[in-house]
Amino acid sequence: MIGYVTVGVSDLERAKTFWCELLSELGCDYVVGNERVSLIGKSQDSPMIGVCLPWDGEPCSPGNGNMISINVENNQMVDKLHAKAIELGATDEGPPGVRVPDVFYGGYFRDLDGNKAAFFNWGG
Repeated sequence: MIGYVTVGVSDLERAKTFWCELLSELGCDYVVGNERVSLIGKSQDSPMIGVCLPWDGEPCSPGNGNMISINVENNQMVDKLHAKAIELGATDEGPPGVRVPDVFYGGYFRDLDGNKAAFFNWGG
């Protein structure tokens, strides 16, 4: 159902590099874009994350309560991707762990522009 979600960034190339490198572990890469937006994913036929310079020309700002959440295959991949995000310059917003026993495992971070994101797995 979701085609893509976007987050505002201050430096398009820096954000594109961060997200492409991070999501390469999931088989994702740059799909399409222009001078204002880059969409990262597996193809135009699957969900993508877009990084974009704000349309209004104002500085980007992370939304309060907004978050990109990416479902991965297992808890070990949550751990791996969370660690990679931190290695690439993201800040920890909650280390990987069980959030709902036997149901939900997730790790949270903020990208280089402060946008909140998570990798998670249902059911461990």
